[in-house]
Amino acid sequence: MNNKQYRPSNDTPESQPSEQQQEQNVNLQEIKELGSTNLPKEESNIHCMSIIGQIEGHILLPPHNKTTKYEHVIPQLVAIEESKLIEGLLLILNTVGGDVEAGLAISEMVASLSKPTVSLVLGGGHSIGVPMAVSADYSFIASSATMTIHPIRLNGMVIGVPQTYEYFDKMQERVVNFVSSHSKIKKDKFRELMLKTGELANDVGTVLFGEEAARIGLIDEVGGLSDAIKKLNNLIELNKKKNDDGLKKEEGLLQ
Repeated sequence: MNNKQYRPSNDTPESQPSEQQQEQNVNLQEIKELGSTNLPKEESNIHCMSIIGQIEGHILLPPHNKTTKYEHVIPQLVAIEESKLIEGLLLILNTVGGDVEAGLAISEMVASLSKPTVSLVLGGGHSIGVPMAVSADYSFIASSATMTIHPIRLNGMVIGVPQTYEYFDKMQERVVNFVSSHSKIKKDKFRELMLKTGELANDVGTVLFGEEAARIGLIDEVGGLSDAIKKLNNLIELNKKKNDDGLKKEEGLLQ
């Protein structure tokens, strides 16, 4: 008598992952590698992107640093703009800042998206994280979150020549202009906060808590995740209506 038991091979249909499991695995891989994914519903029209740790630009940071790589973020933003399924972007920030040019590049791309965008600052949105937070159509900040505003500087190096100083001065002006044009704060007020002395130890700058950031007009509103998603859905509906009205108007002109 043969006592051997039948064991299905790994190639049987029962052992193969379902289409839903495969999609979940892809989403988990995206979360692990890029820190972003579509919201976990097949019918979701919102893409969630997280900006965490330090913004990595042209210089590779040490592997133990938690980073957001701009070469990952920029192609995602292009894909979001081109996608017919994604109708809105939710930007979650908890960043200490980082590469100024990379941060400004991401901010400019978010601001230029044709689809509605909402940002939410959790924990911190410091340094170059400030223009990234205000780049969205509407911004939220948690009451416990903070934002640090300070001048652009080179850590560990001395600006020794006038040309270099002039470059940093112009770069700083780019940040001031971007923030003031994408929020309710005035240029003079933002510069005042940037150059304030006495608040940061041995340095200049200002630390703002959630309610204060909203009160001075840097951030639109204090709120959390549910507030941000509700606002984004409202903006998506308004955008649909605007596009429908524009299409009807165009059809009327053609007729």
